[in-house]
Amino acid sequence: MHNHDLTDDEQELAGLVREFADQVVAPRSYEADRTHTLPLDVVAQMGELGLFGLPFPEEFGGQGGDYFALCLAIEALGRVDQSLAITLEAGVSLGAMPIFRFGTDAQKAELLPDLLAGTALAGFGLTEPEAGSDAGATRTTARLEDGEWVINGSKQFITNSGTDITRFVTVTAVTGETDRGKEISTIIVPSGTPGFTVEPAYDKVGWHASDTHPLTFQDARVPEGNLLGERGRGFANFLHILDEGRIAIAALSTGAAEGCLEAAVDYAKKRTVFGEQLSTRQSIQFMLARMQLRVHNARLAWHHAARLRDAGKSFKVEAAIAKLTASDAAMDNARDATQIFGGNGFMNEYPVARHYRDSKILEIGEGTSEVQLLVISRALGL
Repeated sequence: MHNHDLTDDEQELAGLVREFADQVVAPRSYEADRTHTLPLDVVAQMGELGLFGLPFPEEFGGQGGDYFALCLAIEALGRVDQSLAITLEAGVSLGAMPIFRFGTDAQKAELLPDLLAGTALAGFGLTEPEAGSDAGATRTTARLEDGEWVINGSKQFITNSGTDITRFVTVTAVTGETDRGKEISTIIVPSGTPGFTVEPAYDKVGWHASDTHPLTFQDARVPEGNLLGERGRGFANFLHILDEGRIAIAALSTGAAEGCLEAAVDYAKKRTVFGEQLSTRQSIQFMLARMQLRVHNARLAWHHAARLRDAGKSFKVEAAIAKLTASDAAMDNARDATQIFGGNGFMNEYPVARHYRDSKILEIGEGTSEVQLLVISRALGL
């Protein structure tokens, strides 16, 4: 990993998480994938390392770091196991960050310490069966009745929503109408709330160890004080959350692309074909060189976006560019690595096979590649 723009502290963090990924996460990855199980003991160790608290101030139990530090950790995990990397990414970006960013002092004091310690997880209920990229088409409703929000509707593809340590989900819901259309607000719904059902987990193509469920709300009631942020600001607030999350997904994608490159280089040096090392063939050398190119560009792109975000500057377009560049890199490198591995690349016990399945969602989740192109083209004044 040639990160010349990292501080000593950042180098140390990246090295620490990389070592943890190799020694603790990687040996468990195949079994977790095969059994579709999120290893909560590994999540607990990630919590003990302070990974869930990285970009938060120490007063809530955080590490006092920045978003860049979080993304370094996500990249290091994504190299060996995308499921655990997305568990961290969603746990922070979609679970804790909305509370930290928009919560009241009371909400922060109650909810953040456990989330930042990794002893609790939270989900973010945005996507619906009829509202994917068009999040404005939200149909879930919440109406005030006797000091309580009464929530009805459904959400889908919600990460970290059904684990044994999931504390709550934050959901977007229509809370009224304005002259400009729907008034969308964000509401905290604790796990176990009557009328709130976490449906059985999905049978996914990849990210098998990541916890993902559809959610159903039938007259689910929570106190009026569970409103997160200002009423009617839900849409604007989650757009900001998604912009940030795109940088983190770009970091995860970069890690995946690098994991594929490392595995392919290693395999090409060991594999003998027609009496010579596979790595001596120029066609393979050039394929690996292109894989290196993609990793390099992806890393530069997310580093740039994360530095802008941490400096308090506008980063929306750079985040879109980073996510698009890096998710393409992950997908392309996974395909090339699988080809270099030949028949072995089609066997799930090899990490490249899992990356091949896992990487597709990187072009879809937290804003599709098409949405990123939309963001970039709009910035061109189109």
